[in-house]
Amino acid sequence: MKHLVLLICSLLSSSLCSGNTTCQLDTCALLSEVAAMREKLSATSQTQSTVQQNLSTMMQKMATMEANLQSYKSQVEELSKKNQALEVQLNALAGKSTPKIAFAVALGASLGPVSQYTTVIYPKIFSNINSNYNSATGIFTAPIRGVYYFTYSMFNNNNGQANSVLALMKNNEQIVATWDTVGNDFNDSATNGAVLQLEPGDAVYVKLFANRQIYDDGANYNTFRGFLLFTL
Repeated sequence: MKHLVLLICSLLSSSLCSGNTTCQLDTCALLSEVAAMREKLSATSQTQSTVQQNLSTMMQKMATMEANLQSYKSQVEELSKKNQALEVQLNALAGKSTPKIAFAVALGASLGPVSQYTTVIYPKIFSNINSNYNSATGIFTAPIRGVYYFTYSMFNNNNGQANSVLALMKNNEQIVATWDTVGNDFNDSATNGAVLQLEPGDAVYVKLFANRQIYDDGANYNTFRGFLLFTL
């Protein structure tokens, strides 16, 4: 470009300035400035083109990133579903490892009349799986949260006057009861039971009312039984 400008400058100076040195210098300077401006415009145009290319490349990269983000989101949703399925399986496995809880006990001897409300202690143990029934206190203590079934039986040999009242207790709450206090017949029996939702530490037992009695011997008429149905 510089050689071309010098050539043009030489030709124009010869034809226009006719030997005027100042004219020649001004013409050459003007032509040089025009050439420089053209070079700058060309460079600016190239820069704009480069910027546009870079912008286009950035847009393509952003589109790719957005597509990847959608893909990652789908993967996260899929992993969340798999995690929920695994949680269900783990809960099922935990259910399979739930401890087996059951007991069956009997009185084996007569009790009463008692002067006050008394927890019936059943010393004869048929089964006590997981050892949650305490034969020293007569109380079953729930080890885990769940639904349990309990039942008991009552028998009296009244010798002319019925006098038996028992109740199934949950902590200090009376759940169900059996009564036999009227009549002159002999050898009456009764039974009752309930399905209870228990929390760990809840106590279940049978209570003999004050001034009442129950009859038993080696035949084990008076019993107390319970077992876990399922956990919660």
